[in-house]
Amino acid sequence: MLDKWLPQRNVPGMWQKIMAFVLIPLVLISVFFGIYAAGSDHFAALFTDYELDINLWQIFCLSVLGFFIAFNFWNYAVEKLIYKNHHYLDNDFHKSAQEPKSTYSFLDLDAERTSGVISFFCLNILLVFFIITYNYEQFYEVSKTPIQLSEETHERVNAVIMSIIMAILVIMFYFKSGFNFDPKAKLLKVLAKVWIVLNAVLILSAAAKNYEYIVNYAFTYKRLGVFAFLILSLVGLGLTFIKIQRQKRNAFLFNTMVWYFYGTVLMCSYINWGGFITSQNINRKNFDLHYHWTSVNFNSESLMKYADEKNNQKLKRDVQNKIKTEKSKSFLSKIIYYQTIK
Repeated sequence: MLDKWLPQRNVPGMWQKIMAFVLIPLVLISVFFGIYAAGSDHFAALFTDYELDINLWQIFCLSVLGFFIAFNFWNYAVEKLIYKNHHYLDNDFHKSAQEPKSTYSFLDLDAERTSGVISFFCLNILLVFFIITYNYEQFYEVSKTPIQLSEETHERVNAVIMSIIMAILVIMFYFKSGFNFDPKAKLLKVLAKVWIVLNAVLILSAAAKNYEYIVNYAFTYKRLGVFAFLILSLVGLGLTFIKIQRQKRNAFLFNTMVWYFYGTVLMCSYINWGGFITSQNINRKNFDLHYHWTSVNFNSESLMKYADEKNNQKLKRDVQNKIKTEKSKSFLSKIIYYQTIK
């Protein structure tokens, strides 16, 4: 199997020499050096009288990144097993799977359809009551201390996200096969879509409360993260609606949601959230300098601006010293953000 990862064509002369004269001997020497060092303390001691200023964790991460690039872009091989099982991730049903039939042998199609209708009808009623009580607790109960409000907000948001995940799983259970093409399942589809809409209302309620929480108590990483998870949950519900409407397989949700999650992470990586949080909170009367200095990253420019406005010379010196320290670090330890500060 290893030969599939090796070049299958002639390598240019220079690279051939590097591989033959440097890389292969270096690999062999490294392997046997490790073996010999493990077998003889005196042999190992010959090479331990000096200390190298090397960060092994950084070397490991760079090596993993290098192998990833090498075997995924330059010289990759895909096993036949992956090709054979690729059809399991198809978004659309094959014609052979479009015939309505029961999922389990102990339930006929009519019984399973009726079960779905009853389940979604009851779940819709239950969700309506939950939305009413949820919003009452959030917006109409007596105001509480910031700590209590923080704990309850996160608990409720976690409950909402878990509820959305379970809702999607239930829909995937009922619409994983023949029900998508059952002409008698119109009521079931309507009830499922109503449930999706109600879950979307629940998400919007949680988002509104989180926004109110931010307005009253400022931005933090977690509060922004809540918005990210709620948006992804809303996207998941939208894709579930599309799955039912366009008769897609469950794999459609997995395939599409992975890309949305990846895109979200990618887009978020372009934004300096620490700088955003500090710049938004800095104009508040209850601006917590200690929190933004110790718990928020990459906000030195905003803190410098704040120090100038408040004539806080101590803060200004601390920020300048931090920037100077970061700029003086070795190349692999440098953080790009601090290199851009003048």
